[in-house]
Amino acid sequence: MIDAHHHFWELGRFNTTWLEDPKLSAIHRTFLPDDLVPHLRACGVRATVFVQTQHNLEEARWVMEMAQTRPWLVGVVGWIDLSAGAACETTVLELKQSPLFVGVRHIVHDELDDDWIVREEVIEGLKVLEKYDVPFDLLFYPRHLKHVGELVRRLPHLRMVIDHVAKPSIRSGQWADWRADLKQAASFPTVFCKLSGMVTEAAWDSWKPSDLKRYADTAFEAFGPSRIMFGSDWPVCELAGSYERVVDAAAQLTQGFSESERKSVFESSAIHFYRLDASSLPAEAS
Repeated sequence: MIDAHHHFWELGRFNTTWLEDPKLSAIHRTFLPDDLVPHLRACGVRATVFVQTQHNLEEARWVMEMAQTRPWLVGVVGWIDLSAGAACETTVLELKQSPLFVGVRHIVHDELDDDWIVREEVIEGLKVLEKYDVPFDLLFYPRHLKHVGELVRRLPHLRMVIDHVAKPSIRSGQWADWRADLKQAASFPTVFCKLSGMVTEAAWDSWKPSDLKRYADTAFEAFGPSRIMFGSDWPVCELAGSYERVVDAAAQLTQGFSESERKSVFESSAIHFYRLDASSLPAEAS
């Protein structure tokens, strides 16, 4: 298995003030690679991809340094200032010197402007990613999915992946608009989707895998297993359930899949999307 979406943070390093929200008390502490390894071993996960939490370039450098002694940490999705003009290209070229740099993400759903992702200066930054074959993680709410068609039109060769199935409010039963817009986004072959983050959109203290099923089924129907990758969203998932419980839920949601379909969801899709070197993946996390 490959976990295509997790995080690290260290209190006091970079900006961790967002963790001071009382609702996040369960994860208001430091989470580092050695905290993740026991979960990886318990679940048979042999490689992972870190995804940014900060609008800070130094975070990616910090994680890539930690990865030097953790062969299971095979990819880093960092942050780049997409609106920085020529400096954006300079930064991409710098980061691409490391094989660990596999993608870029911006916390789009926190931008006050719902149309931020299609601002001209941002599109110019995304064109730099397209030029150098660097994929982009789309951290969207359902209301942002309408922009996927415009992004594909302007950036036809940019690989994009929708994180957390675009975070529908599972606890409130949000459904129709999300479903239609997700299916529309899936009509573009350069767009992938992560089977991740659903447990924290459900009722934290009472969710069951069955609560997630129609959302997962919609994603599988729309994208097919070859364009869906599993991600734990650890340690954020700890708000609603352990790493092991999230992996078990994903296993239940893929019951009935063929061996090749399960391999796509839990390994091959991430390798293909992030251009991971399959020959160098470790046999197990250590």
